[in-house]
Amino acid sequence: MSIKLLTIAIVGLCCGVRVDDRTQPHADLILVGGRVATVDAARPFADAIAIRGTRILAVGDEREVIAWSGPETQRIQLQSSQLVIPGFIEGHGHFLGLGESLMMLDLSRADSFDEMVEQVAAAAAITPPGEWIVGRGWHQSKWSQVPETNVDGYPAHDRLSEVSPNHPVLLTHASGHMNMANAYAMRLAGVQAGTTSPSGGEILWKADGQPLGVFRETAQQLIARAMARDQARLNPSQRAARFQAAVALAGETCWRHGITSFQDAGTSLEAIRALKSMAARGELPVRLWVMVRDHVELLEERLVREKLIDWGDGFLTVRSIKLSLDGALGPHGAWLLAPYEDMPTSTGLNTIELDTLRRAAELAVRGDFQLCVHAIGDRANRETLDLFERMFREYPTPVSRRWRIEHAQHLHPDDIPRFGSLGVIASMQGIHCTSDAVFVLQRLGRYRAETGAYMWRALLDSGAVVCNGTDAPVEPIDPLASYYASVTRRLPSEAEFFAGQAMTRAEALRSYTLDAAYAAFEESSKGSLVPGKLADIVVLSDNILECPAESILKTRVIMTILNGRIVYQADN
Repeated sequence: MSIKLLTIAIVGLCCGVRVDDRTQPHADLILVGGRVATVDAARPFADAIAIRGTRILAVGDEREVIAWSGPETQRIQLQSSQLVIPGFIEGHGHFLGLGESLMMLDLSRADSFDEMVEQVAAAAAITPPGEWIVGRGWHQSKWSQVPETNVDGYPAHDRLSEVSPNHPVLLTHASGHMNMANAYAMRLAGVQAGTTSPSGGEILWKADGQPLGVFRETAQQLIARAMARDQARLNPSQRAARFQAAVALAGETCWRHGITSFQDAGTSLEAIRALKSMAARGELPVRLWVMVRDHVELLEERLVREKLIDWGDGFLTVRSIKLSLDGALGPHGAWLLAPYEDMPTSTGLNTIELDTLRRAAELAVRGDFQLCVHAIGDRANRETLDLFERMFREYPTPVSRRWRIEHAQHLHPDDIPRFGSLGVIASMQGIHCTSDAVFVLQRLGRYRAETGAYMWRALLDSGAVVCNGTDAPVEPIDPLASYYASVTRRLPSEAEFFAGQAMTRAEALRSYTLDAAYAAFEESSKGSLVPGKLADIVVLSDNILECPAESILKTRVIMTILNGRIVYQADN
């Protein structure tokens, strides 16, 4: 080849222009006409993107990308207002819980305890006697009125039991850190006057010493175990069908919301085995990165054997451990350094022994696993950071372990810089801020809320990595709602919750894409639109980086591409 021809060939390759159809690959799919936000610092924006197989082939201006066309290439012409971004990565959610929540009563829209009771009564009318009625999503702090009979605002079970005398009922709080049961369910669980609350949990009591029907933190397991005993009577095929239905429902919901990867915040070893089988058969609808959540004794025996990275063609990774050190702020379960403003007798609940957390940390070091700790209150966050710091000092490594604190909702100001200095990832959920804001001031008081609650700006400025999510099914699995909360901190009432802690729009997008990938050691394969990375892509109806803030919530997912394949398209 002459020098002139060689130069032409090199220039053609650098520009993305095909110079020889016999040697250059053709794209399977090209998107043109919209705006492409790559989340790549080297080239933040482009006009078109090409996909071949499961990977991104080219990103650039329209002329460059169309040059990769061939006779079989599918070309999609987007509207100029539409935005192409990397697939959303749900940074903290409960995948199976999401699917299961779609198969039970949705209590999130109930405006009062009375409305919840009505929903249960309607379910009891069509459910065979003896079968469980389950629901999720209630939150006493969001009801328009306090129940007539209550303890600290939590309702007594009596009216619930009256409408469901022939069914056990289990209704989980929106936070997942409290549940409510009727008399039938409590009989099955053996809960009665004098039953002892378990360590890290609390049974609430009426004035007469009888159970209220509400169970906080680890006390939830009293009712959950009773239901599990009944469900154990299902035959293997029935259990498998229910499991697969939950996976399918969760996956379809993710597709509609542009989620291509899901970081699952705690699944048992038994469930992980089932997910592994589905991944091997190519049946997982989204890429799952799963935190193992099981008894520490069982993890010590089996964890190393369960490690998986990009199993099933990149659809399943298991390389992290999840423990919960405290509860949630809404049901007064977050572990605080000082008492609750509205419950001065309580500093919340420490749900596991610190020694158990230490054992898990040592296990993570030995097996090269990430350690992910649920910590919401400032005391829980400080204890976790203290442990991480000790472990990093005792077991030094030249690279970041990328250990994570899940939620990190309320921090003491002194602890905020420690995330950046220690390399600890703050796995937070933007939507929690605006959803919880209606009761945060009640729980913490103004000073603690302003200086320590949902401190995204302060964390980012300290050099910390913040990844985003929804904690579904605690909140609806809607990245756009969480993105809006992240950049506005605006409540439905239009009030703003300490807006100075908001992210920029670019930071919020990165928190849902590249930084979420980083939080899972996956930034080399996903999280930005760069040639060679996985073709996990979303098309939005509007440019959320530039549109008016109020338009973000009106933005729709037009198309979801996963592994190079269009898995969802909006009707229009």
